[in-house]
Amino acid sequence: MAEKESTVYIIDVGASMGSTHNGRDVSDLDFAMTYIWDKITSTVALDRKTATLGVVGLRTDGTENELSGEDSFEHISVLQEISNILLPDLKQLRSKIVPSSTDKGDAISAIVIAIQMITKYCKKLKYKRKIVLVTDGRGPLDADPDSVKEITNKIKQDTMELVIVGVDFDDAEFGFKEEDKDPQKAQNEQTFAELTESCGGIIGTLQQAVEELGMPRLKTTRPVHSYRGFLTLGNPDEYDSAACIDVERYPRTAVRRPMGASRFVQRQDPTDGSTQSTGTVVHDGDIAMPDADGNDLAGVKSSRTYQVLDEEAPGGKMDVDRDDLAKGYEYGRTAVHINETDENVTKLETKQTLEIIGFIPWANYDRFMSMTVSSILIAQKTNSKAIMALSSLIHALFELESYAIARLVVKDDKPPVIVLLAPSIEVDYECLLDVQIPFSEDVRSYKFPPLDRVVTVSGKVIKEHRNLPSDALTSAMSKYVDQMDFSTFGRDDDGNPSEYMPMTDTFSPVLHRIDQAVRWRAVHPTEPVPPPHDILVRYSNPPEDLVNRSKKRLEKLMAAADVKKVPPKVQGRRRNRNEVKPLSGLNVEALLGGDQKKAKVSAQNAIPDFRRLLDSAESIEALQDAAQQLGKIIEGRIKDSFGDIAYARALEEIKTLREEMTEMEEPALFNDFASQLKRKLLAEELGGNRKDFWWEYRKSKLGLIDKKAAETSDATEEDAKSFWSLN
Repeated sequence: MAEKESTVYIIDVGASMGSTHNGRDVSDLDFAMTYIWDKITSTVALDRKTATLGVVGLRTDGTENELSGEDSFEHISVLQEISNILLPDLKQLRSKIVPSSTDKGDAISAIVIAIQMITKYCKKLKYKRKIVLVTDGRGPLDADPDSVKEITNKIKQDTMELVIVGVDFDDAEFGFKEEDKDPQKAQNEQTFAELTESCGGIIGTLQQAVEELGMPRLKTTRPVHSYRGFLTLGNPDEYDSAACIDVERYPRTAVRRPMGASRFVQRQDPTDGSTQSTGTVVHDGDIAMPDADGNDLAGVKSSRTYQVLDEEAPGGKMDVDRDDLAKGYEYGRTAVHINETDENVTKLETKQTLEIIGFIPWANYDRFMSMTVSSILIAQKTNSKAIMALSSLIHALFELESYAIARLVVKDDKPPVIVLLAPSIEVDYECLLDVQIPFSEDVRSYKFPPLDRVVTVSGKVIKEHRNLPSDALTSAMSKYVDQMDFSTFGRDDDGNPSEYMPMTDTFSPVLHRIDQAVRWRAVHPTEPVPPPHDILVRYSNPPEDLVNRSKKRLEKLMAAADVKKVPPKVQGRRRNRNEVKPLSGLNVEALLGGDQKKAKVSAQNAIPDFRRLLDSAESIEALQDAAQQLGKIIEGRIKDSFGDIAYARALEEIKTLREEMTEMEEPALFNDFASQLKRKLLAEELGGNRKDFWWEYRKSKLGLIDKKAAETSDATEEDAKSFWSLN
């Protein structure tokens, strides 16, 4: 279970916080709220009932707290009691946090209010207690030594953490010092420093805190075992000498996914005269979720219908209930039905186990055989015998430079997998690392031509060829790769070469960018999302210094490879066809093709002839003629086909006609052909009953071109659907 935590933020909203200092474009309060909103939205994003927070306003115009009867607690207001925060609470809180018109209000007293709030909420329960004060230190401060001592003792007694973040506070470690500092502010900074030191708290400058907001927060994941049982070597049921070790298996690496978006619909008030979308069903039992503007959102529920082909039903399909469906396994061109009572015959009965079935040397294992992320295998934590036995196995594998191959079934009746067990010996722990490796059916073997030679059909080996790199090109590429090596391009604290891109400093841009955008939009619904933090895009491009240093090597590589600029594609005015303009300016088709206008589409070479006619077509009449020629050939194939022998070729030609007419923005030509083809098929004018071709045609989904596929089409989506009906 996640640790319970309670945090109170004390925000200084005095009149002095409305001013700008040190060349900033925003007020000190807005600058401070950059830090506060980031912390609050991070807590909201956790979506944990055990993560609560409260907000106290310091130097407010009014007074609203339980100790308001005493003078020292004036101009301190509780803006948010400790509780779980939702988006509507953020909106209300944002409206309350504005600069006041007074500078009165004691920060020490505000800390007392925060302590009282935490004590009242947490009582004696185990909580992680924290107080965060953000102030510019320009207000009056009642630093009575006795009061400060009592506060310090209370903070220590209740194990609270006090964090004070000051606007333009001096920080020698960060390297910031405010010039011409107000004497009262300097004195207050000293008082705050003494307070945090006495209670073990933290004090720092706001500039550093804001800069560190760009550092992604790494989520600590509680380990959950994926296997807990025995690691066996031999069969312990038959042999007393078999080894049987109590072990636990945990994930070592796992892909962290970015937060996902869900679909919601805004609830409409039936009294406002508006109507709800007919495509969204919102039930009375739905849980409303407020959005950033405080409107209620309801989850969208999806419904699924099942249909079967039925010529007598409207639209050619009939709805069926899910309970009426049965499972069928494709076997050739038929379906083999297995009912639920006999379905267990398809399942392999297995028992939870992890048994070693063999060993292989390190050198015999190829890294590409690893199929999954890695897991860690350790002995049972409280079993000293298991710890000793597993340690012996780990050291034996390490000394013999071998891996173990094991069969793993994580739970009863789960499919077995084969895993590779590798020893790992660190300073403070020992373990086995495992990855899944393939069965024989999982391996895909492909043959590719060699990269260093060309083998002809007759078996002759050619070492020098236009598709092979020359010695000069290979040398230039090798030198360029060496020049672009940034494995030691980084620098450590002493200026010595070090790793440029360590894994601990490499963060997922997509994951943290989405998190940044969502948290920003939660507080600023209408403002544009700021650009991603520098640390997220730091490694998006190679180092500029390295690129400049390697520029000459790149130029030599381009010269050795004879790199030339690709001619630009010219968008033709003739039916959106792209034509490559030759560098010479000569019309190659005119020189070699002869008179293409007299060419016809032949049945023996229909598709290439058809496309050649389209390339030379200069008018809509020429397109119509080409489409009609191919259409007659398709009808002839169907009519003369012996059984279904010519159906595949006819469907391929229909597909080509549809694609070309869509690209040419002439969907009407194909739609007319498709309508005529349907009419002739149903009228049995193409060699008798050809409904078997109609079903193949329907299966290929080569129906009418609707407006969704081509904007110039006159056919709607309803027309395209009704086309498949036989009525």
